[in-house]
Amino acid sequence: MKVGVTQFLTRFLFFSIILRCCSSNGSGEKERTLGIIKPDGLSENAANFYAEHSSKPFFTNLIKYMTSGPVLVMILEKEDAVIHWRELIGPTDAGKAKITHPQSLRAMCGVDIEKNCVHGSDSHQSAQREIAFFFKEAPSAFKTEAVRKHDEL
Repeated sequence: MKVGVTQFLTRFLFFSIILRCCSSNGSGEKERTLGIIKPDGLSENAANFYAEHSSKPFFTNLIKYMTSGPVLVMILEKEDAVIHWRELIGPTDAGKAKITHPQSLRAMCGVDIEKNCVHGSDSHQSAQREIAFFFKEAPSAFKTEAVRKHDEL
């Protein structure tokens, strides 16, 4: 079943708020990861962002896909953010995700391994590099007004 854009964004924003606001027990250090809602583009910077894949056969299609329109780029922060975001988005291949992780974002919204609807950093090191690519001066405790109010409760 294909999820509509509005339904997807509603689900996604709900999940991202949970990911951002809810830490397991507050005992560990928060980690940050990067999430991207695809396709919808990175303009000509897409080739630089995905440079590590430049020798792979899917590179040209990936760049075309990522530059097909605007994207929503986010810093998501919580304990073990990389692992939690990767669990939420599911396997890279959306076709496989539909079978093995049917409640994942890629299963709900992705098409295949190339058009898999979301990006997630694959390691803490990748997250640092990818966040720096988009956010030149990203504070470590980047919070929206809604998150600040939630924290005050």
